[in-house]
Amino acid sequence: MNYVRKIREDLYWVGGSDRRLALFENAYPVPNGIAYNSYLLIDEKIVLFDTADRAVSEQYQANVEAVLAGRHLDYLVVHHMEPDHCWAIGEMMRNYPDMKIVCTATAMKMIGQFFDVDNIKERIMVVAEGDTLNTGNHELTFVTAPMVHWPEVMVTYDKSTKTLFSADAFGSFGAINGNLYTDEVNYERDYLDESRRYYSNIVGKYGVQVQALLKKASSLEIEMLCPLHGLIWRENIGWIVDKYLKWSSYTPEEKGVVIAYASIYGNTENAANILAGMLADKGLRNIKMYDVSATHDSYILADAFRYSHLVFASVTYNNGIFTNMENLLHHIAAHNLQNRTVAFIQNGTWAPTSGKLMKDIIEPLKGMSILEQMPTLKSAVKPDQVKELAALADAIVASM
Repeated sequence: MNYVRKIREDLYWVGGSDRRLALFENAYPVPNGIAYNSYLLIDEKIVLFDTADRAVSEQYQANVEAVLAGRHLDYLVVHHMEPDHCWAIGEMMRNYPDMKIVCTATAMKMIGQFFDVDNIKERIMVVAEGDTLNTGNHELTFVTAPMVHWPEVMVTYDKSTKTLFSADAFGSFGAINGNLYTDEVNYERDYLDESRRYYSNIVGKYGVQVQALLKKASSLEIEMLCPLHGLIWRENIGWIVDKYLKWSSYTPEEKGVVIAYASIYGNTENAANILAGMLADKGLRNIKMYDVSATHDSYILADAFRYSHLVFASVTYNNGIFTNMENLLHHIAAHNLQNRTVAFIQNGTWAPTSGKLMKDIIEPLKGMSILEQMPTLKSAVKPDQVKELAALADAIVASM
């Protein structure tokens, strides 16, 4: 048995969810699972939009067969060649030998890299920016979206229903738990954090390219967004587009401070707690604290995209930065975060050098304002360091 979902009279969701996966891309924790979306359009010409990950492939193929009900599949549109969306391409080509794959020229090369395909050029219909495909009652227009977040990516606009099949854009971590649409849940309360974490970690490096896609999308009348992960948007589309405008331009969503600390015996953590208390006493309400040894980098990066100010506090370890803090900082730099106010706290019993080394990683990023105050501990917090922390708290509030 299978369970597919009718989106419109002739459009079906045929994807699946994986709640057993621990790490998405073997890197990012997904405690709420992950959804792999695929869509099937039943028209004079039948079109399948993307496949699914190996983990749900059996269920996915059963879903497709149930909707087809013995009918022929004419086209498979491939928006993105990452294996969580393309794993079943080989199987679909074997099952439907007359099916044409619709994709970009770059995607065609990748298909040859992932799969052993005879006469690959005969099986593939290469499309470019603005090309169209008429399926009978629907006119599909293909829009290229290179580096959102792979070079072969495209999206598809269905002019007839004003639907954008948006590839990895507008997606989210999290399985589909019955409700298929964002307006059926409290999205801001229950899903926004995972949408932000998904964007910042998966797509965050490519803000310029996301901006280019948003500019193209602004000329389209869109009534529904069908992403490859997460829930479908059919209401409040402008709200999530506004979030993408902020995230892709590295504009903080709100004023607040993220304090990330690396502490071995608790002294650096104590300094971070003192600073947080001082900020609260000055009226600051948005304060997020993270022990970098207890929290995965992806969560801290997501809040770094959300808030305006960042504080990194680290012990000096082997004459360098504590390992987990160093990993976090390189993770932030690799994702191209910009336009934040940043401060550092360093600790070192005999040679505190972590502050300068942390600064060296963050300072080259575009639009980073580095506060001059850098409290320095030599083991435990002493009265002089309390004064330094107070000066830093004053500087943070003043910079807001």
